[in-house]
Amino acid sequence: MAHNTSLFATHKFCVAPMLDWSDRHCRYFHRLISKHAVLYTEMVTTGALLNGDIERHLGYTQQEHPVALQLGGSCAKDLAFCSKMAQDYGYDEVNLNVGCPSDRVQNGLFGACLMAKPALVAECVAAMQDAVTIPVSVKSRIGIDDQDSYEELVYFISSVATSGCQTFIIHARKAWLAGLSPKQNREVPPLRYDVVKQLKQDFPDLEIIINGGITSLEQSTDLLQDVDGVMIGREAYHNPYLLAGVDGVIYQQSGNPKTRHQVVSAMLPYIQQQLAAGVRLHSITRHMLGLFHGIKGARAWRRYLSEQGPKIGADENVVLRALELVQL
Repeated sequence: MAHNTSLFATHKFCVAPMLDWSDRHCRYFHRLISKHAVLYTEMVTTGALLNGDIERHLGYTQQEHPVALQLGGSCAKDLAFCSKMAQDYGYDEVNLNVGCPSDRVQNGLFGACLMAKPALVAECVAAMQDAVTIPVSVKSRIGIDDQDSYEELVYFISSVATSGCQTFIIHARKAWLAGLSPKQNREVPPLRYDVVKQLKQDFPDLEIIINGGITSLEQSTDLLQDVDGVMIGREAYHNPYLLAGVDGVIYQQSGNPKTRHQVVSAMLPYIQQQLAAGVRLHSITRHMLGLFHGIKGARAWRRYLSEQGPKIGADENVVLRALELVQL
């Protein structure tokens, strides 16, 4: 199967799926800062889509493209059905979570524990691909518990690749399914970028995207010499203006990014529209707290939004007043 090189180029820089963080308001905000970064939804379980409020989980704004839906689940039929929903909603890609180590996830048999079941993952991915024409990708760890040899990882990747999956996002840490919290699992197991780079060498025809502990565009550029793409999570959330350099540095696009003030101005119509639809201001502004990271007045901006944003009746004027507190 010939790989879609244009898609390979798009994945050079991705913002990770982050539970409770990368919701539609966060993605809209991030998209104002970078036009080209690929944005991922927080993980949505198949159960939530089959039994819950579909619009709440899948609704997004057209400006968010390119945007990918991350699914959690392990029933091939359900994953296929939900992938079709994602395609019908206009998502650009659907991603299967095989990397999340939380207990809640293991009980439902999805997330990182699926790395122990390569045949099941391959079956799920094949069913998803049969249901849609958009790309299906997999996000995993480099191993779990004591199943962390390179041979086991290669077996997992090659098994899933036989189902037609070409894009693998690899968090360069293993996951401990017992004894570590999800937060500890993002920090305690050592980062092994060398393992992910080796995968790209051994699977040159697959698109390999590296994730885990990446904090700068300089580091991203460096990693891109050995892999096809980078995915940044927490740093992009806490220091979102990092994304302002992505289009120029990573995608070699000319043109000036919006200034931080221009980003805030561009958010205002969106905020008004969302408030009119019954969304609380804090649901949007909580994602904007890090915008002035490292700039004089950043603390005043964060504090004002944090204190005033959650109040009943808070509107876009809260954002304008917070902006006045930032001295540039």
